[in-house]
Amino acid sequence: MPDTGKRDYYEVLTVSRSADGKEIKTAYRRLALKYHPDKNPGDAKAEELFKEASEAYDVLSNEEKRARYDRHGHAGLDGNVGFNNVSDIFGAFSDLFGSFFGGAGGRGGPRRGATLRADLAVPFEEMAEGASKTLTIRRHVPCEPCDGSGSADGKPPVTCGTCGGHGQVLTSSGFFSVQRPCPKCGGAGESVANPCSRCGGDGLAVGTRDIELTIPEGIYDGVTMRVPGEGEPAPRGGVPGDLNVRIRVQEHAVFVRSPEDPADIYLQVPLPITTALMGGQLEIPSLEGSVTLDVDAGTEPGDTIRVRGGGLPRFQGRGRGHLYVRVQYDVPKRPSRKMKKILEDLRGVEEGETGPARRKFEDRLKAHLKAIEKRKKKS
Repeated sequence: MPDTGKRDYYEVLTVSRSADGKEIKTAYRRLALKYHPDKNPGDAKAEELFKEASEAYDVLSNEEKRARYDRHGHAGLDGNVGFNNVSDIFGAFSDLFGSFFGGAGGRGGPRRGATLRADLAVPFEEMAEGASKTLTIRRHVPCEPCDGSGSADGKPPVTCGTCGGHGQVLTSSGFFSVQRPCPKCGGAGESVANPCSRCGGDGLAVGTRDIELTIPEGIYDGVTMRVPGEGEPAPRGGVPGDLNVRIRVQEHAVFVRSPEDPADIYLQVPLPITTALMGGQLEIPSLEGSVTLDVDAGTEPGDTIRVRGGGLPRFQGRGRGHLYVRVQYDVPKRPSRKMKKILEDLRGVEEGETGPARRKFEDRLKAHLKAIEKRKKKS
């Protein structure tokens, strides 16, 4: 008799009946990751869906079983499908679970250390030139009394008697069996007979470590540098985690980085009015010291002068950006008597020598007033 209580296997994996082996494998991977018992501890419904997806994959990934199922449905399989518990699934698809879960799948072994994160403040000048920095982080380090072995007497760890080295144990919950990390060894699959009193057998204690970092020149604010193997160590010989360092470039007192091109920098410079009117030279700061600029006569407020190659080195690229100097007029708020006298004389001369910008403005003003007068006459 066909098992009418079972869902269609194609429906379970959400694939079409013409799906190839790659599509079926991808669909099962997605469901297995979603309903894996380690991600859903104690969730009987998730375990049921995990077993259902595994059963569907077992049939549709096998050409002979799939052909019988396509012809006769569940009845064509003679009931020779399904899994009694989660361990059977891990055993049947151990190669798949190794690739799906990074070596997981119910088997024990040394755990990987956790990833650590830290911020590092970098002065603007050091960012511009590149620098070597020392970052002190607080993390676990090998326990000194036991030299990191976790054993008080120095004897190597032995296979855990509770899980038999698997790192996982099965606990029954009604009809289902749930797989959990071994409470004795914490999932490592082994333990020491005489644990160190300081570290409790982990082989690790809290301490500090100095990390040497090379800061690339021109690095952006907010970039995260990954330092492999400098995160948390793993107990008893596991793979250490990584350290992710976020770079925080400090602001400069003079230069501002361009948001459009981070290799370009801007500088605002107060320009004497006489230099703006008649032209001349102006000394400005640069990343290397100072630079003398030639200022054209008639330079207006807001004009920008470009210094080619005066910017920052391009991060992970070649060449340098530019330095852009934005001009501001240096207008004294309380001019001296001498300057007032000169300005009065200048005002008299200025009335007869209006500049091009002023003439254009006056022409637009006249046109505007003339248009208003015209509208008034019409009304």
